[in-house]
Amino acid sequence: MTKDQIIAALSHVNDPDLKKDLVTLNMIENIHIEGKTVKFKLVLTTPACPLKNQMKQACIDAIHQYVNKEVIVEVELTSRVTSVRKDTEDVLKDVKNIIAVGSGKGGVGKSTISVNLAVSLAKTGARVGLLDADIYGPSIPIMFGLLNEKPDAIEKEGKTRIIPFEKFGLKLLSIGFFVDQSKALIWRGPMASSALKQLFTDVEWGALDYLILDLPPGTGDIPLTLIQNFPLTGAIIVSTPQEVAISDVRKAANMFRNDLIRIPLLGLVENMSYFTPPDDPKKKYFIFGQSGCKKLAGELNIPLLGQIPIVPEITESGDSGSPIAFDDQSPVAQAFCKLAEAVARQIAIQNAIKESFGIMN
Repeated sequence: MTKDQIIAALSHVNDPDLKKDLVTLNMIENIHIEGKTVKFKLVLTTPACPLKNQMKQACIDAIHQYVNKEVIVEVELTSRVTSVRKDTEDVLKDVKNIIAVGSGKGGVGKSTISVNLAVSLAKTGARVGLLDADIYGPSIPIMFGLLNEKPDAIEKEGKTRIIPFEKFGLKLLSIGFFVDQSKALIWRGPMASSALKQLFTDVEWGALDYLILDLPPGTGDIPLTLIQNFPLTGAIIVSTPQEVAISDVRKAANMFRNDLIRIPLLGLVENMSYFTPPDDPKKKYFIFGQSGCKKLAGELNIPLLGQIPIVPEITESGDSGSPIAFDDQSPVAQAFCKLAEAVARQIAIQNAIKESFGIMN
């Protein structure tokens, strides 16, 4: 049994999403053969890969088929998150992927999705940051139990650098840490945009695989300024199923797809999808309508990334400063786990498409 035989066998295994074999994609490393045992690393495009066990088994089956069915195969799963960021970029140069979470209107749970998505990605082992840029209603200080807290700062290269908070395995910062949340924030567009830019440029984020950006709702000047000035990997739109929200999602989609912006849409998340009573878990009540986001996702030709139910624990956990995605015992945490896997998967696909066409952010 030789290393070349192992490589030849593994060249028959394709990444289901990227449609190329693992050898061509440089996803096989450190092949070591000892007797009838072969060990190697399978390098995934994200630690949140939902197909990792399927790909691992495909590797084992390929070696048994093309080399020897008696071989003992030990596959170590690891990951290297992909990115198409330019090496010459100065803004957030150590952040591999910046993901905007937007909505056509307020009140659809955009911040709840942003928070629990970030926590779920961090639970997979990814390096994650969360930036609350919603100046109209910053929620992160409350949802992480950091109300009235102020971040530290350091002097670096003659500049003041803000140190983000670290909690639940991720780094986080909010415009709410710098304003009095008991008072209405009255800023004109240029002033607000300038303050939000500082949360990108004056913060010591460090190396991150994913930075989740919780945008202000709507399609006004502030979200436009943010998505035009920073190299986004893609965007996620959050909506509820009812028609009034769906109508606003179309506007948000058009904003991201505008010829002057062209931010890839990674998909749509349906929040408050249905209600299941605790005493009858098999029953679903579609309070805000059924399949609205599914139909719209088909219309926009983008994936429906997840459907999050109406569960009182989601609100309660946010109010108590402990996002529900961090609770491994909660069934809802599994819904957010699947959402994180779907988002990470679409990011990897989007990066592969850009790389194949030579497109860099």
